[in-house]
Amino acid sequence: MKQIRVIKTQRDYDDAVARLSALMDEDIKPGSTKEGDLELLALVIEAFERSKVEPVSPDPIDAILFRMDQMNLSKKDMVPYLGSLPKVSEVLARKRPLSLAMIRKVHKGLGIPAEILLGEGDDDIDLGQEPQYDYRKFPWQEMIARGCLQGTVETVRQAKERGEELIREFMRDVLSGADRPALLRAPLHQSGSRVMDEYALRVWRAMVLKKARQQRHLLKAQYTAESVTAEWLRDLAKLSRFEHGPRLAIEYLADIGITLVVVEHFKKTYLDGAAMLDDGVPVVALTLRHDRVDNFWFALIHELVHVQKHLTPSRLFIADNLDDKTRSSKEECEADAGAQSALIPPEEWDASAVRTNPTAANAIALADKLRIHPAIVAGRARHEAENWRLLKGMTEEVRHLFADQYGGIVQAA
Repeated sequence: MKQIRVIKTQRDYDDAVARLSALMDEDIKPGSTKEGDLELLALVIEAFERSKVEPVSPDPIDAILFRMDQMNLSKKDMVPYLGSLPKVSEVLARKRPLSLAMIRKVHKGLGIPAEILLGEGDDDIDLGQEPQYDYRKFPWQEMIARGCLQGTVETVRQAKERGEELIREFMRDVLSGADRPALLRAPLHQSGSRVMDEYALRVWRAMVLKKARQQRHLLKAQYTAESVTAEWLRDLAKLSRFEHGPRLAIEYLADIGITLVVVEHFKKTYLDGAAMLDDGVPVVALTLRHDRVDNFWFALIHELVHVQKHLTPSRLFIADNLDDKTRSSKEECEADAGAQSALIPPEEWDASAVRTNPTAANAIALADKLRIHPAIVAGRARHEAENWRLLKGMTEEVRHLFADQYGGIVQAA
């Protein structure tokens, strides 16, 4: 009989299959040479087929069903791992996907290997560790309303059930890169005594970073520590006198390598703005929760002073609630003083008539002299007098200028 060789080509394979078929049609005696040829030929053919066909990954549900059979477990026994009996039935029937919360419990309780339960592409998940967050605490209702989850779930209940995988997907691009896995685990430096909702604040920060990276192409230079100066801040303040000055600020900051974005706040964050570093690129984010031009310019320059003086590789994020009167840290005092000085230099304020006689005419006179928006002078007068009705008519809204960025629902403070 023709010698059996290793199969190397499709033609060799076709010949081998034909020979195997012919041998199987013969009446072969046990222990004969032909029986040995038959077995050897079958092994050679199987080896060639394995080399050409991708191995099939074990199916997680099949693995669970197999383990249930091994351990003589019923559907009722799976409730601690998969949830209620209806959920168990839906999961085992492949009508409901396994959530990461379920996978963790099944891996720990039934000992099914992580690579089978997770499949490919999730090798960075350590099922042996507890989840990083309490995923029930994320602001799911607002995230759904604002389209953060791209329509993957419709209800808060669904979001909580799949919380870990939804947050992983939402933050995937934020956390990509070798130097970013710990980014959102870094301390969230907050000003004031009113504690912000940490979970809502992390989501807001992720949204800021996403938007900032979309705008990175606008940057005209690489930021250096010497870029923000007192003179540069005063020139920035002068843009306020233009109707579209807040929009012009985006380009003004981009010229020295700083990204400016507007992202509305979440409930219980009490945010006016934040300064942060992203791969060394400074990002200033404003919420415009107070829709006033004077608040815009004060918050903007306040955050820029943080960029200038306080952001470091060990302090990547500073969040501000400018309404909180208990802010007394050195950094916040410096940022407040820097913003006030850039908008209205102390010597100009001390010598102005509006300081002692806060009329609209006096406010306009000082604004014209400094070439800034009158609303900024009016805002300073209200702040100094602690009288928020003072010069109330000298206000102007700013949020409409950022209709392309400030989308979705608008939350009350």
